Amino acid sequence: MFRRIAAIVGLTLALALPAFAATPVNINTADAATIANALDGVGLSKAKAIVAFREEHGPFKNVDDLTQVKGIGPATLQRNHDAILLSGEGAKPSAETPAKPKHAKKPKPATAPAED
Repeated sequence: MFRRIAAIVGLTLALALPAFAATPVNINTADAATIANALDGVGLSKAKAIVAFREEHGPFKNVDDLTQVKGIGPATLQRNHDAILLSGEGAKPSAETPAKPKHAKKPKPATAPAED
């Protein structure tokens, strides 16, 4: 019984993970709101720090340059590496981009009707 439940939970998580994947975004042109909506684990304050760093130091030359931004570490880069673009078109501005969920919600357990 436990193995069956574990297999169902594992399959459910495997299917749900792509839903939380980061959206490709050009970090050299996007505004803070677009970056926050596109990258996993990057909220508005980190996105504003990315934009401020870019405005002060110029465009990012490689993805690893993001580690120079306070609050962006190796784990955040690894999680979003494939979605971080340095040129070309990425995510549309935030007005057109729906907010992505930051955390998965746990489904409420179904309750069986009480027997009399």
